[in-house]
Amino acid sequence: MLETSTRLLRLLSLLQARPDWSGAELADRLAVTTRTVRNDIERLRILGYQVHSTTGTAGGYRLGAGAALPPLLLDDEEVIAVAVSLHGAAGGTVTGIEETSLRALTKLQQMLPSRLRHRVDAVRAATISVAGRGPTVDAETLTVIAATIRDHEQLRFDYRGHDGTASARTAEPHRLVYTGQRWYLLAWDNDRRDWRTFRADRIRPRTPNGPRFTPREPPGGDAAAHVVRGSSSTVWKHQALIRLHAPVETMAERLTPLAGLLRSMDDQSSILETGADSLHNLAAFLGSLDVAFTVIDPPELRALLRTLADHYTNAAR
Repeated sequence: MLETSTRLLRLLSLLQARPDWSGAELADRLAVTTRTVRNDIERLRILGYQVHSTTGTAGGYRLGAGAALPPLLLDDEEVIAVAVSLHGAAGGTVTGIEETSLRALTKLQQMLPSRLRHRVDAVRAATISVAGRGPTVDAETLTVIAATIRDHEQLRFDYRGHDGTASARTAEPHRLVYTGQRWYLLAWDNDRRDWRTFRADRIRPRTPNGPRFTPREPPGGDAAAHVVRGSSSTVWKHQALIRLHAPVETMAERLTPLAGLLRSMDDQSSILETGADSLHNLAAFLGSLDVAFTVIDPPELRALLRTLADHYTNAAR
């Protein structure tokens, strides 16, 4: 009986690991016959798990969604990832999820064996979040948007612009992007017939959703880059285009996504689209990179750097 119970748990873990399994694959993983696999599948069904099966050369087994959440079987690394993620979510930017995350984290910690609890505590103690504290987004809003992206359904929503003006919109949602400060939705605006970036905290979904659509290729082929570039006009008062005299691989190790959009120029240099609330802050940031750079734009930043260079030269005499 103990051997059978252990095998059932292993079988359930395999079914959760990927969508489809053939009977032969499961038998090989469990070191049993395909007949034993069929019997074990039937036992899982008796216990309330929905396991769908198909016949033929392409047949196999798939774990379906049941009326109740089955126990999740996680390996050590998956447990650590979940625990650390919940700890981060407890202080995140999704409205109302902090308390829920803390409750889930408390339940998980009660079940952790000592070896994993120490590893989770070590990761948490050594980690400091430097993400910006932007406006929070309702968890239900993110869930609705994510579902429309997954199902390729048009999203109907009320949107509040930066000036407070409200409007009703219909769009084909493509991706949710988190910049470290705000959540954004990149979508094809049906009325304006163009790509638009919407702040998720200003979106209020309406029901029902619109019809299904065929996904479009995002501008430039990179949703995240498009959102960072488009949102910079509202995040930064002063925008700048900088040539860094170092390859993109080197600078990618020094810069976080919050610094701006980084792309390769050639083997020895890269381009950074960045900005700041003041030109002095921008100059200080560029100086902290400890790499030679050339200001392509704006000219006001070049003028400020010349003035600062004179000040530093005089101070060093």
